[in-house]
Amino acid sequence: MRTAAEEATALLRSLADADRLLVLCQLSHGERCMDELEKALSIEELALSQHMNVLKNLELVASRVRSKRIYYSIRDPRVLGVLLSLYRLFCAPRGERRPDSA
Repeated sequence: MRTAAEEATALLRSLADADRLLVLCQLSHGERCMDELEKALSIEELALSQHMNVLKNLELVASRVRSKRIYYSIRDPRVLGVLLSLYRLFCAPRGERRPDSA
């Protein structure tokens, strides 16, 4: 149980940064390259690279290189579950917010 709690804490800590949470929200819709993330989130390249390194080190995202571009995707499916819960609690239209449906 302690191991699971430590893993959950690491995941929640990674989501506790607004920019990283926004990155993961973008990636929940599918693979994105750095350019797309920069434009969609208005995060400077250096800051975005640092966030991506944190997420990669935590093994939450995967990366691949194609034609001199780096593409990122969500690696850990648990991230999608947490993002869905957060969406339902904070982002869904008021009538659809259901804390019991996570």
